[in-house]
Amino acid sequence: MNHRQLDIVQWINQHGRQSIQAIASAFDVSVQTIRSDVRLLHEKGLVLRSHGEVVPFPNRENISFTQRQIHNAAGKERIAQQCLERITDYQSVFLGSGSTVAELAKVLHHKQGLHVMTPNLHAARIISQHTDGELTVAGGRVRKRDQDVVGADAVKFFQRYRADVGVFSVSAIDKQGVLYDFTDDDINALEAIVDNCHYRILVVDSTKFERSSRCVWTRLSDIDCIITDRPLAPYLQSKIASLGVEIVVG
Repeated sequence: MNHRQLDIVQWINQHGRQSIQAIASAFDVSVQTIRSDVRLLHEKGLVLRSHGEVVPFPNRENISFTQRQIHNAAGKERIAQQCLERITDYQSVFLGSGSTVAELAKVLHHKQGLHVMTPNLHAARIISQHTDGELTVAGGRVRKRDQDVVGADAVKFFQRYRADVGVFSVSAIDKQGVLYDFTDDDINALEAIVDNCHYRILVVDSTKFERSSRCVWTRLSDIDCIITDRPLAPYLQSKIASLGVEIVVG
C-alpha cells in the first residue's frame, strides 16, 4: 500500500460515505486511479464499496499498526530523535500507544538506566532487547490490531506508577487545537498518563493536524511539549503557544 491509499482510509473513516468522484477530487487524481485504490482497500477489508460509493469498514477505528508504521516514516524518525533529547539517563518513562511512540523505543538504547513502563507491545518488544535499564509492561486485554493493552487494564497500569516523563500520541488535532483519539479507551489511557507523570510530551506527525476523529480530549494545556515533523500553520501555532506549550519541529 502506498501513502495515498493509507490517507484514503483515514479520510473515509473521518468523512464517512463518499462517492468515487468526491475522493478523486479530494486527492487530485483521476477517477480510474481511485477505483484501483478502492478495489485494493476493499480486498484488504479496510473499506466497503456500495453502489458506487465508498463506506468506512464497520467498527474500524484505525488502520493497522503496520500500515501506520510506514506512513510518514521519515517524519516519525525525526520526531523520535527530538524526543530523545528531552529524556535524560536514569529517568522513568511512560510510553503510550501508537507507531510514533514505538519509533522512539528504537532509539532509547542511547540512554542509560531508563525504567520504561508501557502498554505498547511493539515498543516493549523493541526495548526488551536492550541490555540496559528496566521494562515494565501492562497486562490485560490486548487490542490485536494495534498490539497494545487497552481499557481499564491500561488505565490502572499507569495509575500504579509515577514517571518523570510521559510520551504519547493522539489521532488528530483540529484547527482550534482540539485533540482527538479513536476510542474512549484511548482517551482514558491518555488521561492516566498525563495525571501520573511530571513532564508530558505529545509526539504527533504532520499528517494528524487539521483533522478530527471520534473522541475529544480537551487537555492540551496540560501538555508541556509537542514534537512534530513540520512547521504548524501560523494560527494553530499561535493557539498552542498561547497555552504555554512548547512546540518543537524535527
